[in-house]
Amino acid sequence: MSITITAKMVNELRVATGAGLLDCKKALTEANGNVDEASTILRKKGAASAAKKADRDTKEGLIESYIHVGGKVGVLIEVNCETDFVARNEDFKAFVKDLCLQIAAASPSVVSRDEVPEANVAQEREIAMAQVAGKPPAAVQKIVEGKLEKYYSTVALLDQPFVKQPEKTIKDILTERITKIGENIQIRRFVRYQLGA
Repeated sequence: MSITITAKMVNELRVATGAGLLDCKKALTEANGNVDEASTILRKKGAASAAKKADRDTKEGLIESYIHVGGKVGVLIEVNCETDFVARNEDFKAFVKDLCLQIAAASPSVVSRDEVPEANVAQEREIAMAQVAGKPPAAVQKIVEGKLEKYYSTVALLDQPFVKQPEKTIKDILTERITKIGENIQIRRFVRYQLGA
């Protein structure tokens, strides 16, 4: 028995995910009206779409700055896209501003986990191993990996929970923007300044 997909359902999913109307309707139809399942379908399609665009050159974009109230924290970021048309798009600009706020609030040190120095990862792994000494060997590996994931979510911007939507990571938000805007977007680099640090 199929459920009738209403315009209200489609619009609610669109607002929640940022996907296009037609994509939302198709996902709801595929999920037989289940909004959570439709959202998952859209996220999978968005990730696939973003992966296809990952090899495209990103030579345009924005350099944005943000100074936090009181002037004690500042952020400078470069986010690239494919065309200057997108770089001037309000949605893209809002995304870049949100990234500045994220960096000011959460204080990451690198863009992605690939940039974390191997020595730091080895040190974190060693600390985690010392903390779980005496636990069953089968549990040790899972606990250590869990602690490393937590470490990555503090130092790598893409792994951090988004301050405005903690249920999503910055990587999820980036994938949504790539899908919505239709171009490859890359967070190239950033610097976070803190007075006295």
